[in-house]
Amino acid sequence: MTLNTNISSMNANAALTNVGNSLYSSIEKLSTGLRINKAADDPSGLAIADKLRTQVSSTKQSLHNANLSISLLQIADKAMAEQSNILDIVKQRLVQGATSSTSDEGREIISSAIGALLNQFDEIAVQTRFQDKFLLQKNETDTDKTDKIIFVLGEFDYNTAEARDGIQANTQGLAKDGTLTLATLKSSSLSANGISFDDMKGYIDVLDIALDGLNTFRSDYGAVQQQVESTAKNLLSQQTSMSNAESAIRDVDYAKESASLKQAIIMHEAGSFALTQANLAKDYILKMLT
Repeated sequence: MTLNTNISSMNANAALTNVGNSLYSSIEKLSTGLRINKAADDPSGLAIADKLRTQVSSTKQSLHNANLSISLLQIADKAMAEQSNILDIVKQRLVQGATSSTSDEGREIISSAIGALLNQFDEIAVQTRFQDKFLLQKNETDTDKTDKIIFVLGEFDYNTAEARDGIQANTQGLAKDGTLTLATLKSSSLSANGISFDDMKGYIDVLDIALDGLNTFRSDYGAVQQQVESTAKNLLSQQTSMSNAESAIRDVDYAKESASLKQAIIMHEAGSFALTQANLAKDYILKMLT
């Protein structure tokens, strides 16, 4: 038995320090709700959890993109639905004007009505946009095709959904082949003479072609919307699964950690008592010497 070096006290102090670190770690985990608060807690687990967190963030943004994309496509579809109604009415007016029972005065009224309807048809193409993106023609003044619409729906650049190369849902872009076109129908209906009796019958076929073209545009947008909606459902499922996986790695198990905390508290109290006793042992030696 020695006096200079108290090995028992040193061992008790080392054990008490380790228990104190465990106690601090348990309190930190319970207060933050995280099992991993620093890289030293679980280096490999931290790397996996951070990768999952990045994937969750990208998936969350992609889901937001998908919801906005659906809104954009719905705006375009509703606008083209109204345009389809206008073309239906124009065709009815042409059928009405193409019969011999309609007077010349009646045809003038019909021509004027068709001109107003086709003006509204083109106005819809100008007004239909999502923020600054025009959906039915290139821009406010250019009646050419829209730019290609691409939706990014994933964390990689190839996770996309694409609409057709361009939409041109106006009188310049529908039924534009031949002598009689939707554009010439509009200009004729707005002219001083109006649409001639002979042309009214010919324009009926032009309206059928225009309706087919408009329905093709709507079908393309509808197909893309189905794809985006399906992707959104999958993204939501992925987000839930990856968030669950990250939580399993990063988040603390409160029941387990609470038990560890209680154990650490008991061991810390016992270690403090043991350290006290180890320091008192030298007093017993001194008493033996006196």
